[in-house]
Amino acid sequence: MHSTPPERPADIMEQLISALSPDAEPVNVVPRKNILWDYKNKTQLYLFKQGALSLLRSSDRLVTVTVHEPHVFGVAEIFQPLRAHILRAEAPSELWRIDAERAADIFTAKNLWMSATQVLAYHTAYMSYRDTLVLQQRTYAVIRNHLLDMMLLPEDTRRKMTILDYIQARTHLSRSSILNVLSALKKGEYIDFVRGGYLVEIKLLPENF
Repeated sequence: MHSTPPERPADIMEQLISALSPDAEPVNVVPRKNILWDYKNKTQLYLFKQGALSLLRSSDRLVTVTVHEPHVFGVAEIFQPLRAHILRAEAPSELWRIDAERAADIFTAKNLWMSATQVLAYHTAYMSYRDTLVLQQRTYAVIRNHLLDMMLLPEDTRRKMTILDYIQARTHLSRSSILNVLSALKKGEYIDFVRGGYLVEIKLLPENF
């Protein structure tokens, strides 16, 4: 069964970005280049305002999530600088950084730790949701989950990435296993995608296939 992603706390994200922005500085973002958590030997929080930014697992560069709406990254790094994930811009983006220590001072001064906790809770819930997409499931179930996940993206975003690229960036499934399932689904008229493999529509996806 496909679960739905947790509700993004949009208002909370905007609140934190607004509070931190006066003390933040812009980052020169180069698409497809990794963004480091440290700057001048200090841990950073990142305020993502527009564009496309991915969170990747450091160990194997597997994409955990790609965001297109305002977001705050690095709250957990204030307490646990594990460096288990890295950031990467996927397109020209507006990104700002602020020293984590300064961000913590602002959270305290403006009584924003509850809001910061809500962002952490959202990130934890999203990781659990992400696990349901890929762990301990058959190949078809993983592909089905990611097709449904793709349909949650804005149409213009969806048309910029092929189904194959989207799934391969987020799983360890082979190219051939993905293409075989997609071909069978299109032949059965369960999904529709245009030349090049860009998802247009999901008509019906059976639980088992």
